[in-house]
Amino acid sequence: MRSFQNTVGGRQVEATATFESFDPYTGKPWALIPADGADEVGAAVAAAKEAFRSRAWRGLNATARGKLMNKLADLIGQHADRLADLETKDNGKLIVEMRAQVGYLAEWYRYFGGLADKIEGAVLPIDKPNMLAYTRREPLGVVAAIVPWNSPLLLLTWKLAPLLAAGNTVVVKPSEHAAASTLEFVKLFDEAGFPPGVVNTVTGMPMEVGAPLVSHPDVAKIAFTGGEPGGLAVYRAAADQLKTVTLELGGKSANIVFDDADLDNAVKGVISGIFAASGQTCIAGSRLLVQRGVHDRVVEGLVELAKTARIGNPAETTTQVGPVTTLKQRTKVLDYLRIACAEGAEVVLGGGTPDTSGLRDGWFVEPTIFTGVDNKMRLAREEVFGPVLAVIPFDEEDEAFAMANDSPYGLAAGIWTQSIGRALRGSEAMQAGTVWVNTYRAVSYMAPFGGYKRSGVGRESGQEAINAYLQTKTVWIDALGQTANPFVIR
Repeated sequence: MRSFQNTVGGRQVEATATFESFDPYTGKPWALIPADGADEVGAAVAAAKEAFRSRAWRGLNATARGKLMNKLADLIGQHADRLADLETKDNGKLIVEMRAQVGYLAEWYRYFGGLADKIEGAVLPIDKPNMLAYTRREPLGVVAAIVPWNSPLLLLTWKLAPLLAAGNTVVVKPSEHAAASTLEFVKLFDEAGFPPGVVNTVTGMPMEVGAPLVSHPDVAKIAFTGGEPGGLAVYRAAADQLKTVTLELGGKSANIVFDDADLDNAVKGVISGIFAASGQTCIAGSRLLVQRGVHDRVVEGLVELAKTARIGNPAETTTQVGPVTTLKQRTKVLDYLRIACAEGAEVVLGGGTPDTSGLRDGWFVEPTIFTGVDNKMRLAREEVFGPVLAVIPFDEEDEAFAMANDSPYGLAAGIWTQSIGRALRGSEAMQAGTVWVNTYRAVSYMAPFGGYKRSGVGRESGQEAINAYLQTKTVWIDALGQTANPFVIR
């Protein structure tokens, strides 16, 4: 098996203990990942803190930081295929998607590298005579970046690019289920010329590594993407020390198809929203709301198209649906299928695991469609995080928007209609951080991303993302140096 190492203070660190990482396609271990603990976390945070204070990093002007990030972007382009292969091996996502996704990462570093020297303070037109007052925008310090297993490098980049542009340093904790691509990727920072200790990694289990990282007194901010239970634990721990957080959590996104939609395009969009990445995306359109007049036609189209999906080895370019990333997650998804049937939902496609030669050892779940779903069922309210679609009929526009918003989550939503008025009304009515109209699952480094309600706190990507990694300082200068009365506020 292949062995991977963490990077701390610019050096590869020999692991004192390891654990196995599994290939979801074969169900077998393929790599050894360092099993860290509190001591390793302390060393990584200390390296990040030292780098943050060093002249090698703090002495760089903002333009120089931006140039380093552009150099990193060039290196990503050179290594994208290799990193994509690692990610597919480790988490089972399709190689065709991963090659495109990893190659696209470079644009985040170029975009935020360009923003690095656009961070500006302001001179205040202060009302006090003979006073100069101005603001500075300064980095926070050491950031903990905690990343899930479904898109490790993409979701890490959403954190790394703005925090580095702002001048922070970082300790990265990838998921214990998919750490290999991150450990390889971080090596590129040294090649790009980043000072030692600016980017560090730790790997291991949540309680042994995640908890001490979040609670470490020298960590100024936590940027977390993952499930709601983990996000709540991070939020509580951060509150104890008044640390700032960015949380991108779960979703139960509604994809709404109206009777005036281009149904062929809508069917393709719905399939993309739930079966791409085997449904393992926080933005998955797992609730399909269909206007009753076209309900049966849409369901028929979905079943017909989904039946053609090629399930298989994610490393093959012809595969369209790969495995679920972890055995535990597959068990959870299969449990939800049983729950849905017990609640009275009807399976019209899938509903189990593929009984096909070559797939039995892997962690596969068939693309599954349920009809007869009520919005109060658990299938419609809880995040399954797998290739499972719940179809719910509606009659009127207002009913659809109300039903879509009747959820504890608010990460994303989709609207399929040819009415510009309805598109605008829906975009305003939907309680979601992202609303797609006649498309789904589109992201960009330019577009802010994050959730309403229990789907998270803060935004990633876009210009406002960099503000999450900065703090404002106000500077006062008395031009005359004359204090009339020291007992009265100036």
